[in-house]
Amino acid sequence: MNTPRREKVIVKRSSEFEDTSNSMYNSGQPTRQDSSSGYSLRSHGRWGILSSRSNHRDEESQIGCESVIPDLCKSSLFYSDQNLCFAEILPPSEVRARIEVAVLKFLKNLNSRYPAISDLSLVSRRSNNSRFRCGLLGDVSSIFLSYAFCTRSLMKGNDAKAFIRVWKVMELCYQILIQEKQVTQRELFYKLISNSPDYFTSQDQVNRTVQDVIALLRCSRQSLGIMASTRGSVVGRLLLQELNQEVVDCSVLGSAGYAVTGDLSLLQKLDLHSDARYIIVVEKDAIFQRLAEDRLFDQIPCILITAKGYPDMATRFFLHRLSKSFPDLPILALVDWNPAGLAILCTYKFGSIGMGLEAYRYACNVKWLGLRGDDLQLIPEHAFIPMKPRDLQVAQSLMSSNMLQDKYQEELTLMEDCTSQLRLRFKFKLILQNI
Repeated sequence: MNTPRREKVIVKRSSEFEDTSNSMYNSGQPTRQDSSSGYSLRSHGRWGILSSRSNHRDEESQIGCESVIPDLCKSSLFYSDQNLCFAEILPPSEVRARIEVAVLKFLKNLNSRYPAISDLSLVSRRSNNSRFRCGLLGDVSSIFLSYAFCTRSLMKGNDAKAFIRVWKVMELCYQILIQEKQVTQRELFYKLISNSPDYFTSQDQVNRTVQDVIALLRCSRQSLGIMASTRGSVVGRLLLQELNQEVVDCSVLGSAGYAVTGDLSLLQKLDLHSDARYIIVVEKDAIFQRLAEDRLFDQIPCILITAKGYPDMATRFFLHRLSKSFPDLPILALVDWNPAGLAILCTYKFGSIGMGLEAYRYACNVKWLGLRGDDLQLIPEHAFIPMKPRDLQVAQSLMSSNMLQDKYQEELTLMEDCTSQLRLRFKFKLILQNI
């Protein structure tokens, strides 16, 4: 009987990064074409999972990353993420090394016997590359991206500017990392629109390009020296203390609350204490301020947190930090009864496709609090507003995803039915007025 051969796992240093890291540099890996998606799929091997983990395991565990031991995971019944593609949290030196490899690869192809401009191979952030991971041992489920790739090419007319934007952002990030500084995406936009006005005209272009760089280098936004822009606030039964700073009592800060910083490493180091019984996530800033002014947390011991609408990364990270610090506290989301409210709930609960390379780390077991379809008979008719086209688009997007529970799908269907009925009633009233 032949004994199975045990493979050796070799983790290379950052200086040996070329031809071993991601698919852009790993031309020796087998490739197959997925005809249904049009993407080039590569077997990712073990390097994509192991890169720099042995040297930086402590740093990654600080930020809440999952430790991965390939041999154990390969044989584990409970390991279901072998196709999970993620952005690593890396030190500046290794991120700079990855950028240098990208430049050298580009120059090598350009200076070869048959010069060519190499395409940039990015992990696809389209919905058909998203997967849903159900928690096997816990209640937390999340969205993540799989190993399908798309490209940015200088040779395609409609893609050329996007190709150049990636290099511009990488150049600026490289300078930031050398200077050991951090910038917000808003600061990044001002720098880029000043230096490269022909290629950047909006904040949205900068945000998308940052995600392109993350998908190319497979490192987190924080690792690139980019802080999360934040709108988040927290108030209630929470004491927190920054390193070498005074203790902040979030119950005495008024309706504005404690402003959540965009520096994720600082949020990770906060010392937290609470006697709350609930964590309540509030969609609307106006509702958050009303609850804070009424001191709801004195009547119901709770921590109130808001991102003032769609959640930013810093607020999601902070909520995840609270969930880890106080694992017995239920997390409840007070959101509007409409598709946008449900989308906000799902972002806290599962993460988002657009940031799927790192956002899955901050998924929390959030439960829906507030108005539901069963309560509609309690609401006066004049309080209802028909959904706008944008709301219907959000509803269709949610319905087509594979992450919604049946009860959430039922709520969405009821929202659409209510809108149809409201429009019919409105038309009927117009007809009566014209008779």
